[in-house]
Amino acid sequence: MSEPVVIKPYLRLSGLEPLVVRPETNFVNIGERTNVTGSKKFARLVRDGKYEEALSVARQQVENGAQVLDVNMDDAMLEGITAMTTFLNLLQSEPDIARIPIMIDSSKFEIIEAGLKCVQGKCIVNSISMKEGEEKFIRQAEICKMFGASVIVMAFDEQGQADTKERKIEISHKAYKILTQKVGYDPQDIIFDPNIFAIATGIEEHNNYAVDFIEATKEIKRLMPLTRISGGVSNVSFSFRGNDHVREAMHSVFLYHAIKAGMDMGIVNAGQLVVYDEIDPKLRQLCEDVILNRNNDNNEATEKLIAFAETVKAKGKEVVKDNAWRNSSVEERLTHSLVNGITDFIDIDTEEARLKYPRPLDVIEGPLMDGMNVVGDLFGAGKMFLPQVVKSARVMKKSVAILTPYIEAAKSEVSDAPTILLATVKGDVHDIGKNIVGVVLGCNGYNIKDLGVMVPTDKILDEAVKCGAAMVGVSGLITPSLDEMVHVAHEMKRRGMNLPLLIGGATTSRMHTAVKIAPQYDHGVVHVLDASRSVTVAGALLNEQKEKFLEGISAEYQKLKTDFENKKPVKQYISYEAAQSNKVKIDWENYAAPVPSFTGTKIFREYDLKEIRQYIDWKPFFIAWELHGNFPQILTDEKVGVEATKLFNDANALLDQIVAEKGVTAHGVIGFWQANTTTPDTIEVKNGGSKIRLESLRQQIKKAPGQPNLSLADFIAPQTTGVQDYMGAFSVTIKGIEPHIKKFEAEHDDYNKITMQALCDRLVEAFAECLHQRTRKEFWGYVKEEALSNEELIKEKYQGIRPAPGYPACPDHLEKYKLFNLLGGEEATGIHLTESLAMYPASSVCGWYFSHPQSQYFGVGKIQQDQFEDYVKRSGSGEEEMQRWLRPVLE
Repeated sequence: MSEPVVIKPYLRLSGLEPLVVRPETNFVNIGERTNVTGSKKFARLVRDGKYEEALSVARQQVENGAQVLDVNMDDAMLEGITAMTTFLNLLQSEPDIARIPIMIDSSKFEIIEAGLKCVQGKCIVNSISMKEGEEKFIRQAEICKMFGASVIVMAFDEQGQADTKERKIEISHKAYKILTQKVGYDPQDIIFDPNIFAIATGIEEHNNYAVDFIEATKEIKRLMPLTRISGGVSNVSFSFRGNDHVREAMHSVFLYHAIKAGMDMGIVNAGQLVVYDEIDPKLRQLCEDVILNRNNDNNEATEKLIAFAETVKAKGKEVVKDNAWRNSSVEERLTHSLVNGITDFIDIDTEEARLKYPRPLDVIEGPLMDGMNVVGDLFGAGKMFLPQVVKSARVMKKSVAILTPYIEAAKSEVSDAPTILLATVKGDVHDIGKNIVGVVLGCNGYNIKDLGVMVPTDKILDEAVKCGAAMVGVSGLITPSLDEMVHVAHEMKRRGMNLPLLIGGATTSRMHTAVKIAPQYDHGVVHVLDASRSVTVAGALLNEQKEKFLEGISAEYQKLKTDFENKKPVKQYISYEAAQSNKVKIDWENYAAPVPSFTGTKIFREYDLKEIRQYIDWKPFFIAWELHGNFPQILTDEKVGVEATKLFNDANALLDQIVAEKGVTAHGVIGFWQANTTTPDTIEVKNGGSKIRLESLRQQIKKAPGQPNLSLADFIAPQTTGVQDYMGAFSVTIKGIEPHIKKFEAEHDDYNKITMQALCDRLVEAFAECLHQRTRKEFWGYVKEEALSNEELIKEKYQGIRPAPGYPACPDHLEKYKLFNLLGGEEATGIHLTESLAMYPASSVCGWYFSHPQSQYFGVGKIQQDQFEDYVKRSGSGEEEMQRWLRPVLE
């Protein structure tokens, strides 16, 4: 009998899904735009009472990689308690947002308390302090604990903010004792913010502020090892605002020392973060002197840094090629090329190394892997970013390709690197994320066998056995892929396999893996959140700690499963009948439905890519590369700006080539038809002599007074009104990517391969935006005078919506069959629907057009059994089949 698994004392947070802050976790990303003091858009929406629309801000934060969502309603023009309560209640009904933990942020504790009554899971309170005395601090902490929240404690007491090391430690330790001994807080649920202040201000009293923070952090972690440390990093360089070159160096040096001292979290708001080792040595020394307060008598170090800063013109920084590294050893040259993604000299350096080493395989297992280990370490430390890593992989693959013929000639030489088999499951065509994971794992010494897309389970498992895989990784984007992953796990158990199974993809989650997939297989099922985590997981599964790692995962997943099965409903629902009675109120009597310029369909072949290009939303392009931030601000972001700019320039160079050479083609279809609702949730469309019934789902969550339970059918005039209404549909696709992908694969160029895929995804979305605008102004013409900027289009400032089947407003993928039938099927659209209703080519988009001024985007959320049964009857499908497609929305 194995020993019981010990649950380690980590900071554990949760929304619908858990967030465990382990020792190896890097900085936790906190989405701050749902803060009325930090986002003008969010503040405006909340002040106008447009809470449903304000949820889109939260959704964007989650999509951008936020691991915690900060919600703040501190505004003089708001009733804070009402605003916080209303927003958080609505947020909890949106699973795609509520899956991450919430940070309830307010300077007024009554607002924090109101928020605590709304959130599910385990949140963070930001913040409490002893500035109004111990008694009030204890009372507030007890309330936070009663709700199960973790707390951020500011180093602040009745005498003011702590500015010295001694005061920071004294206040934090005092708060710690109160929280743990009097309130009963677990140490791991306490996060200290010991205050980062500006240095190099010219005021001698400020010179030791950074040292005080670093030393206080070290001592706080020694005295209270399970607690966490946070701080606002950009404060340290505030006196150099406007000089990004100096600020980026100061932040890098400060973080280098603060992280070593035990700092866990931090926000850097300006400039660009550089790799510590790559800062100009003179500037790095000056920053060290100022941050560590060395050689600073009479502000000497400060004056030197100020003098240096005046010589730097960040704006005019030019990259000067320095080839001095070519004078180093071949091993150092290979490492330099790998770290910097330089392919210019890889042929001659590889040949030199081949002649130097006894066997060609020794070059791979020696200097090349040593160089990739450096890449892996920098990536793991957050000092390199995904585009750089993929460029490194390109260098590695080119070098290996040069060596391969020599290795094959010596047939006895076989690499013993573990093989990881990757595949996108049957019915799914999306593979950008899988490709990135393959590159990252390949950079860390693993042999990668990628079976591609739409791979049947039997082929995945047969190939795993055939190639001697150490583990199998399956990926998918669309919801039906989740069922395929369950099937893969079930088949692995039936076959008696014992390889770990990795689960990844946009629709997957730790909770779904724990509840649905892990119970099907006994030899290790692990959810991998993103490419950067894949290396840690693979390493843990291939070392002597494998069993212990899997036991920990198993225990964690079992707890998630148990909690899921035992959870008490926290949401309130109303009957389906009541939901239909609470539909959107529209004055149909005084409504003149706009008439399209034609009915039927219109096909666009080889649409002008130059025109489409103008509609590109670049933000998701960077997200695909795991670079998060708004565009164009990301190009000057402190941490990722330099690499984001390089990536942007490379993408546009490739896009120039695609447009000039017509390397891919854009194909689209739009259509308009007479339509009316015949029941509250059924739209009847007249297509020639036939009628097609489109079925809608309706929100069933209990809403705040005055808030309707939305259904897409609400935006089409009921037949009983006598108003002849219309609706439309569209499909767009980018064709011809395959030859380019094959070319890049032949050249071992994953960087351009992934860039090409991501660009085509952006082009097809831009094409959809372009045709929608032409529909509004020309083909349907209900807003002929519309004049919106691209930024306003991206923010959906237009009238009308274009929701897609399978997405939040209409989650039933089966409605795609009707949409494609109306548009003329595969022959007209150029798009093939797979058995799981994914679209091929992968860069394809389809959806409906609604024109009514009150139409809006929304998520159906969860529905109850009474609506499900009614929907089954209306759709004419079997209950079991509908359960498969609607499982994500069934309560």
